[in-house]
Amino acid sequence: MITVGASLPEATFNLLDNGDMKHPHSNNLFADKKVVLFAVPGAFTPTCSKAHLPGYVALADKIKAKGVDSIICLSVNDAFVMDAWGKQNNADELIMLADGNGHFTESIGLDMDTDDFGGIRSVRYSMLVEDGVVRKLNIEDPGRFEVSDAESMLKSL
Repeated sequence: MITVGASLPEATFNLLDNGDMKHPHSNNLFADKKVVLFAVPGAFTPTCSKAHLPGYVALADKIKAKGVDSIICLSVNDAFVMDAWGKQNNADELIMLADGNGHFTESIGLDMDTDDFGGIRSVRYSMLVEDGVVRKLNIEDPGRFEVSDAESMLKSL
């Protein structure tokens, strides 16, 4: 599992940007930047939709005011789902990033197998990444939502 002080692995993601499919690379997303990345088990799922994403939407300006260049919401979903979920939640200030095949999530060791429910998904977490290096890492225990929320991240910046 990835730890504080480790560099993020190279990865290519999917992102729907104004109707165009993009494939941003981790170097483009994290190099020479201060980024808050939070991951959810699934778009449109209860805790993710009622608390996790809305918290970051509501506090995006305050988080960015602390010198954060971008806020990324990541899920093992496809780019179309992430785009629709972001639009439904007015997440214009966030990057709604799809790790469609789960390779990034597995490579950092923050994957979980939900079996028939949805297969490989991400555990719920948040991290602060500076120039591709993890500086803060908040991993939730299964079924919990206590440390990866936007308010906790804002307080730690």
